[in-house]
Amino acid sequence: MPTLSRRTFLAALASAVPLALVVRRAHAAAVVHLQSNPATLGALAECVLPSALGKIGAAKEAASLRDWGAGYHEGAEINHGYGTSRLRTTGPTPVTRWATQLDELDAAARAKHQRAFREVSVADRQAIVRSALAGQRLDRIPAVADANHVAVALLAHFYDSSAAADLCYESKIGKATCRPLSESARKPLPVLRVSER
Repeated sequence: MPTLSRRTFLAALASAVPLALVVRRAHAAAVVHLQSNPATLGALAECVLPSALGKIGAAKEAASLRDWGAGYHEGAEINHGYGTSRLRTTGPTPVTRWATQLDELDAAARAKHQRAFREVSVADRQAIVRSALAGQRLDRIPAVADANHVAVALLAHFYDSSAAADLCYESKIGKATCRPLSESARKPLPVLRVSER
């Protein structure tokens, strides 16, 4: 087996560093794009998430996905699966792909309706999203980072949240939140519907 000289190792390392820098910069640019132009992601959330959330709830979930994307770090160690000790790390950032897909949804709306994605009706937005998702595997909701499309990422992020469990059971369960032990015997309060707010 040939040995790797120090010079070869350093040359390989030097060529790898700029690639990592390019990926980090692309991720940062995509995060800035999502933060500076939240309307398209908000309009997407409004048309793919449950209508019971209302416009305010959908905007909140879109903001939550943007925050998730801003905090994403490629190569971070994640919990190993049940029954295995193999450590895993996060993969390449999906945020750059999602930012491009939001631009594509906007371009599709402009081509078909001569208006921005956020300006067309919910039904028209849903038709554009269905067209964008044609041919994608949609038999399960993947982990957020594994979502091939930003619309699926929104669904994955929402359905993994405490808000989704609360909406499903119409009660303030607070999944994955810390409640005092003294409140554990108390029945959860009902969730107010959008029409009741």
